[in-house]
Amino acid sequence: MKKLLIALLIGLGLAGALTQNPQLFSFLSTDQAATDPLQLAYQNRQSDVQVEGSGRVSRLLADDNKGSRHQRFLLALPSGQTLLIAHNIDLAPRIDGLKVGDTVAFYGEYEWNDKGGVVHWTHHDPRGRHPGGWLKHNGRLYQ
Repeated sequence: MKKLLIALLIGLGLAGALTQNPQLFSFLSTDQAATDPLQLAYQNRQSDVQVEGSGRVSRLLADDNKGSRHQRFLLALPSGQTLLIAHNIDLAPRIDGLKVGDTVAFYGEYEWNDKGGVVHWTHHDPRGRHPGGWLKHNGRLYQ
């Protein structure tokens, strides 16, 4: 009887933790992953995947000025996943006035990492060999 009671309490505690922590729950939900290619790519450690989505800016980072220049910022996705956006500002306009809390939609190529991943190729390809990506902020398209 004691073992049954302990197992029941552990099960209730786990169920409570999952409902109180949506980020943990989202990474365990196979139904959501099946409908969200970005989350599926993260869970399966995939790279070179074209993805589309949107999130809220959680942090602005310094530009990467080594080689091609990139505007960088972190997005918090509805799933709880964090995503680095690396937007090539040598090929596409910078998003001026970007602030923490703003919503940004994106289409680009996903590269897996253990922090949530990176989306790049958020611009046109001048050579026409790669699908053109984009960012959308306050109704304006950046590509």
